[in-house]
Amino acid sequence: MSTLLEYYRSGGPIMHAILAIAVLGLAVFFERMYVIIFQSQANSRPFIEKVLSLAKAGKTEEAAKLCAGSKGAIAHIGELVLRSNSRNESDLQNAADAASVGALPALTRRLHYLPMLANVSTLFGLLGTIFGLREAFASVALVSAAERSGKLAGGIAIALNATGFGLLVAIPLTLAHGWLSSRAEVMIERADEFAVRLINALSTKRSDGE
Repeated sequence: MSTLLEYYRSGGPIMHAILAIAVLGLAVFFERMYVIIFQSQANSRPFIEKVLSLAKAGKTEEAAKLCAGSKGAIAHIGELVLRSNSRNESDLQNAADAASVGALPALTRRLHYLPMLANVSTLFGLLGTIFGLREAFASVALVSAAERSGKLAGGIAIALNATGFGLLVAIPLTLAHGWLSSRAEVMIERADEFAVRLINALSTKRSDGE
């Protein structure tokens, strides 16, 4: 622990800015992970198949209640389509499109902050490198020969530690963005597939009932 604290202190004031970025990035990551992974976990394949089987059996109200009791984009789309009470495939598609416009963007909201924070962290690390090297070279001209090596080492430590810490924050944020984006794309594709299958089930069932 003392080694980590010494590493942090040796990086200079820039380390505080990079740490703030790391905390903000973690907050965004956990919030998005809750929405994309945990909150949408209820909208899994078994949930989709159960809703579709109820719709095919003509139990639209039961299917709508099932969707209403679940969180996530897929459940929201299913509820609005099921409660549209239309037999027309075009009307059902319009209901699905309207629901998608409101539900699907919520999956990718704030995801773009992660690569932005990663870039800013890297830039702060480079800024720390410039400050550290500037201090290192300035110490050569301003201090005596006896103090020169210590000042030079301190400046180089600022440069290396700030750069390293900036990259240490940027790399996980970049990986987190890629992982969460891929999960969000899976959910969006699943929602589109669900909407199409639900519309087909409802339009076919209601056509048979006429």
